[in-house]
Amino acid sequence: MEDCHSDILLGNQKLWYNPNLRGTIYERRAASIAEQLCGPEMVFDYDQILAKPPRRADGVFSWHQDLAYWPVTEDTRTASFWLAIDDSCVENGCLRFVPGSHLENRLRHHGPLHGDRDKSHTLAAVLSDNDVEIPVEIQRGDVTVHHERTLHGSGGNSSPYSWRRAWVIAFRAKSAVEEERSIGFTHSHNDSIQVLNKVGIENVA
Repeated sequence: MEDCHSDILLGNQKLWYNPNLRGTIYERRAASIAEQLCGPEMVFDYDQILAKPPRRADGVFSWHQDLAYWPVTEDTRTASFWLAIDDSCVENGCLRFVPGSHLENRLRHHGPLHGDRDKSHTLAAVLSDNDVEIPVEIQRGDVTVHHERTLHGSGGNSSPYSWRRAWVIAFRAKSAVEEERSIGFTHSHNDSIQVLNKVGIENVA
């Protein structure tokens, strides 16, 4: 496993990572699990905090496959880790998965949720009549791991008191991360629209 703590180089600009969040036990264990699941040459790509406050029934994260948000590289291997900071249940908007969707060899169609990718980063896929969604309720400190093609989403938080927070870390093939950075893709909402228009495009053989 290569050093997953190196700073990101975007063009000539180095993006510094908060040193207090580097090399945590969560990150180290995720790195080991990613290699066990996906093989060698897996490196840290990005992380994010997801937070749904109480009484936000509209806080829905639409169905999607992670790879639809990213440039489709030759090696797409990914292990995405979702660490529950709070107990996560149906009421407060736990993750939902479509089992077996990771085996599909083509991405589902994803469209901008609000009609204009230049104004909203969010994409959404539509489930078919044959898809079966499974809510995954987990306790604080539990982790789920999913594939880049797994269809997933989450409901709103209708709890009157419970936050639903999670810390996501993604480990991806080293070559994929290098290719992303070479075109200016950083998993940021601030990436240019020209870069965002390159995501989720598969070569048709």
